[in-house]
Amino acid sequence: MGAAKAETLGRIPRATGGIARLACARLRREGKDAAGVLLRAGVLPEQADDPNARLEARTQIKVLEFASEELQDDLLGFHLARNFDLREVGLVYYVMASSEQLADALRNCERYSQINNEGVRLHFVLDRAATITLEYVNVDRRSDRHHLEFWLVTLVRICRKVTDDRIAPLRLKVRHRRTDSSAEFKTFFGTDVAFGADADEIIFSAPTASLPIVGRDTYLNKLLRRYAEQALASRPGRRATVRSRVERILPQLLPHGRANASEVAHRLGISSRTLSRKLRDEGISFAEILDDLRAALARRYLRERELPISEIAWLLGYREVSSLTHAFRRWTGKTPRQFRSSTR
Repeated sequence: MGAAKAETLGRIPRATGGIARLACARLRREGKDAAGVLLRAGVLPEQADDPNARLEARTQIKVLEFASEELQDDLLGFHLARNFDLREVGLVYYVMASSEQLADALRNCERYSQINNEGVRLHFVLDRAATITLEYVNVDRRSDRHHLEFWLVTLVRICRKVTDDRIAPLRLKVRHRRTDSSAEFKTFFGTDVAFGADADEIIFSAPTASLPIVGRDTYLNKLLRRYAEQALASRPGRRATVRSRVERILPQLLPHGRANASEVAHRLGISSRTLSRKLRDEGISFAEILDDLRAALARRYLRERELPISEIAWLLGYREVSSLTHAFRRWTGKTPRQFRSSTR
């Protein structure tokens, strides 16, 4: 799917413009006509220089393409992402950097990255591998190379920074084509990039997702996520997604063994088929939401040491502790008892 179609359909996705500002800074350092590039892309120079002004996501893509031509740098997005201070990502970076494990950091990135850019939706799935997928929202993916490559490099840099480990993807796929697969890509990523693929994906091994975050801080992360939720809620024209509404209902149903799609659909006042279609439009399935929520709740409950593991299994809708153990090992590579011991 080239662009996700959630409730944002018809809206113009915007971005903070940080990537465009990085491109302008390089243009000026090299004595190039930054103002001309901006005007060609339809942006006033003073607008691009204002850190509080948001740009249309598609306009930012144009800025990068035109700057690439002006600088004669066919790998501009790649080069910009290699050298900037990751703290410039802002709140989303700090939420990731205070998470517990890499999987938690990537789930937080999935939820909050739209604060920075509404034109790219990130999905994280942990199964046999840890897969990060990027989908464009109301933006023509075919018009872009540099913007996407900036995202890929930045995500891998953040994963390496927060784990203090030079992890390399198992595979890396991008939709656009390049006539020459630059050696720079393989040197940085540690693997070949499959250009002209059917998706934009970074794929790590499943155990990589269990790597601890070196700056993990449960209290700080909780505080930052509250700020991030406020930032999400304050976005203009934002409505609650069907996913968020499902996530609010499920914890009430899990202990009673009624956390199924038909019951949730009934509580939302829609049919099961409509629920499935609406979730598909948001790029996710009911089963994925249920699994992700159980994984997050399991970690939260296990940190509350007074809760017996048998009660946690019940709260998550498992009839047997063995079912929780099997699921938790799939999520984290550890048993619930090992996880609880490691967090003391």
